[in-house]
Amino acid sequence: MSTIPAELSYTSEHEWISAADSDGVVSVGITDHAQDSLGDVVYVDLPDSGSTFEANESFGEVESTKSVSDLYMPVAGEIVEVNTELADQPEVLNSDPYGAGWLVRVRPSDPESLKGLLDAKAYEAEIS
Repeated sequence: MSTIPAELSYTSEHEWISAADSDGVVSVGITDHAQDSLGDVVYVDLPDSGSTFEANESFGEVESTKSVSDLYMPVAGEIVEVNTELADQPEVLNSDPYGAGWLVRVRPSDPESLKGLLDAKAYEAEIS
């Protein structure tokens, strides 16, 4: 059974997003369900800081021993930080998808858009 932290929001594409911090920035990663389905992650391709994306736009890829999967931006906004540790240690996505395995930090262009994401219960229903 996948872990689904209640304090996060989710997408149907298996990304999670944190609540905004005091600067209005959110963290984005892949869910425990996603990393489990992928298998052993061997490579992560992420955008540069300063890049902007629309909601549901592909912003990178995760490569595993099984497949290559696109990453989709949960909300429109600007990338303010990229988890550069994943370049050397992509396996962190498997061992700690909700902690050290975050992918990018984003400043949403419309903070209200966070309200349209799935809560933990809705995401759990989606993957069951």
